[in-house]
Amino acid sequence: MLQTVPAPPPPDVRPTDPAMLAIRGLHAAYGQSEVLHGLDIAVAPGEIVAVMGRNGMGKSTLMKTLMGILPATFGTIAVDGHDVTGLKSHARVARGLAYVPQGRMIFSTMTVQENIETGLTVTGARRVPEDLYAMFPVLLEMKGRRGGNLSGGQQQQLAIARALASRPKVLLLDEPTEGIQPSIIREMGRTLKAIRDARGLSIVVSEQVLSFALDVADRVLVIENGAIVHESPRADIDEAQVARFLSV
Repeated sequence: MLQTVPAPPPPDVRPTDPAMLAIRGLHAAYGQSEVLHGLDIAVAPGEIVAVMGRNGMGKSTLMKTLMGILPATFGTIAVDGHDVTGLKSHARVARGLAYVPQGRMIFSTMTVQENIETGLTVTGARRVPEDLYAMFPVLLEMKGRRGGNLSGGQQQQLAIARALASRPKVLLLDEPTEGIQPSIIREMGRTLKAIRDARGLSIVVSEQVLSFALDVADRVLVIENGAIVHESPRADIDEAQVARFLSV
């Protein structure tokens, strides 16, 4: 009797990896200068991970490589079990990645509402979801105002709302506290945790401000010279040790 052999699964079937974001052996370079040296990071569904490190250690390079702005030279990136390593940035957004770049990069001449609407393109929706304005009430009040007329903290909220409009599974934030006053930083921490709880998405934030990372993250990683040199869950973190990594 012939034994039937099951056909291999099609390439788009989700594997058993439970990570919402799985980074395996990731290398990236600018020209001949390698910046990331084989990073392995797994982010669970609903987890907030802070990637910390001094300037020039590879945090922003990691974010740009995850979004496809900088191509990986080796390794893989998977979102919800789907390999996105070879995809263009817009295709990664469609797969569930959203990115808030360093400096926010909102459209200064467009209104608040128009800025958020640019994030709707992959969803097919035409109107800004009401829950976004519920998360950021100040944006509802200012939806007709030009983005360039908002304060730094308000622009950061706008950039996050625009990213959330694409209904992501993983939200990437690069240095979100840069140029923002301490009271707004604390509010941002509360907002990010509320977003995670409401939507169940995973969040990866690159950061230098230790107090913010400790307030918002479930787990803290430290990157130095393009490699992960320290990792700890929030409950067990040695603040003094992490602070030493961050000191110049």
